[in-house]
Amino acid sequence: MSKKSKNGKKSKNGKSGNGKNGKGYKYIDELTRLQFEMVKLQNWVHKEKLKAVVIFEGRDAAGKGGVIKRITESLNPRICRVVALGTPTERERGQWYFQRYVPHLPAQGEIVLFDRSWYNRAGVERVMGFCSEEEYQEFLRSCPLFEEMLIMSGTILIKYWKISPMDLKSREHWVEYSRAKDMMMKFTDTKLSPWNV
Repeated sequence: MSKKSKNGKKSKNGKSGNGKNGKGYKYIDELTRLQFEMVKLQNWVHKEKLKAVVIFEGRDAAGKGGVIKRITESLNPRICRVVALGTPTERERGQWYFQRYVPHLPAQGEIVLFDRSWYNRAGVERVMGFCSEEEYQEFLRSCPLFEEMLIMSGTILIKYWKISPMDLKSREHWVEYSRAKDMMMKFTDTKLSPWNV
C-alpha cells in the first residue's frame, strides 16, 4: 500500500521523492528493490554456505562507493563485508599481483564486495603508468586463470562496471581509460566470469 508524502505524491514504500518530476520516487523504489535482492542473496549465501565476490569497477568518481554503501545498508556485517584496499605497500608491490586480495576472499557463508579490485592493474595502474607493459600483459593473461580458480573452488563471482553521468562528459584521460577498459574486458569477459555493464 502506498503512502502520501508531504507534497501529496505517492511512493510504493512511503518515502517521498523530490516532488518535482518523480525521478526521486523511481530511485527510492529501485534502491529498495536492490536492497531487498541483496538481503535475499545474503540469506541464500549464508544458508547454503556459499562464497560470493562482487566486484565494483568504473572510472574515477563514478560513484562506486556510494552505490555499495546504499545497497549494503540492510545487510548483516557478519555475513557481508566491503573491501576497499589502498595503494599497495612496497612489500605488496613485490608479491604476486593477486596475493594482496586473497586474504580478503570470502569463507563459506560470506559475501565480499570489492570497491575496486585486482582490475586496478588494467585500469588506473595502466593509465597512470603505475605498472609496466610487461606487468599489464601478465595481468591480462593471468586474470582469467585467477578468476577461473575462484569459480572452480565454489566462489560466485559477479563483476559490475559502474557508469555515471560523469562518464558521459569529456574528461582528462577519457581515451586512455576507454582503451584500458576495452582491452581489460576483451581478455577478462569470460563465459565463467562475464562483466555486467
